[in-house]
Amino acid sequence: MTMTHVDPAPHRTVSCTVNGKDVQVRCRDGALLVEMIRDTLDLTGTHIGCLNGDCGVCTVRVDGQVTKSCLYLAARAEGAEVTTIEGVAEEGTLHEVQQALWNGEGFQCGFCVPGQVFCAMDLLESNTTPSDGQIRHAISGNLCRCTGYQKIVEAIHDASTRLDPTEKTATH
Repeated sequence: MTMTHVDPAPHRTVSCTVNGKDVQVRCRDGALLVEMIRDTLDLTGTHIGCLNGDCGVCTVRVDGQVTKSCLYLAARAEGAEVTTIEGVAEEGTLHEVQQALWNGEGFQCGFCVPGQVFCAMDLLESNTTPSDGQIRHAISGNLCRCTGYQKIVEAIHDASTRLDPTEKTATH
């Protein structure tokens, strides 16, 4: 008797733009966006942590909005523009937030970087001179077990002084 594996989960094709490239991804119904990004597109800078929206390591942008991809079904990304941490740097040049985190030793293991970067970028687009309290509030949904946050806050302050004024008000 020959046994065959039958996948009982229905699948769908999701068409969207990821980091500026049009993609069509086949994934199972119920798949999370973080699974589609990592497992199908092999963009592993988006991490899997808590799977309940608490840690922020899965953070991406969907249609310009900071989104925890562990709480977002892949099917909802149909027609959307998704930016992962791999899509933040342009033409091989780090975004000012990324560069400031690097220069200021604002990360150690790097696991929290996607959430810190996207939340900092979002803050700096609406507030060009944030206070420490505003920065801490903006990154409060991102857990970091390495730095103690002070170097992250300092790096975001540094990035705010280096951003081009037109970039500060740009919407992504």
